[in-house]
Amino acid sequence: MNLITEPWPWYIGGPAIAVVLFLLLFSEKQFGMSSNLRTLCAMAGAGKKTTFFNFDWRQYRWNLVVALGAAAGGLLANNYMTDGTVGAIHQDVVLQLNSLGVEGAGKDYMPEAFFCTDAFSNPKTLVLLALGGFLVGFGTRYAGGCTSGHAISGLSNLQLPSLIAVIGFFIGGLLMNHFLLPCLL
Repeated sequence: MNLITEPWPWYIGGPAIAVVLFLLLFSEKQFGMSSNLRTLCAMAGAGKKTTFFNFDWRQYRWNLVVALGAAAGGLLANNYMTDGTVGAIHQDVVLQLNSLGVEGAGKDYMPEAFFCTDAFSNPKTLVLLALGGFLVGFGTRYAGGCTSGHAISGLSNLQLPSLIAVIGFFIGGLLMNHFLLPCLL
């Protein structure tokens, strides 16, 4: 049974994010998902091997709840808040993806070309996944946070490093989408 099939309008989602950010600012906490990996590593005892993970992870438990809530929200939305239709994608984008061999664009949320398990048997795909994972991890650490932390929390706190990081994220995304992705597919 579907509870809600329409996306929330901006005038509900935007103020909801603003309220959460105000509460985080008021409680002197900053939002960001990448810090959860550091917290999980500290919980697992990585601080015994590396000083980077040697901190009191208990003060960051609240952020783990945010990550669990995001996963639970995705699960609920996928199973109970959709009628199965895919959001509208411009026809030019669908044609471009089809020309690159991505079937199902505009029909499936998770096109088979990107989300099939057969991809793990291809050495080229495994190398690209490993390289991409390393670059994301390195970039997140080098930038001092992830896209959600900088774009949502950092910009709302008027932090110049977050503005620079977000500009870099957009430039990197545009370069990947327009130049690298066509070469990889």
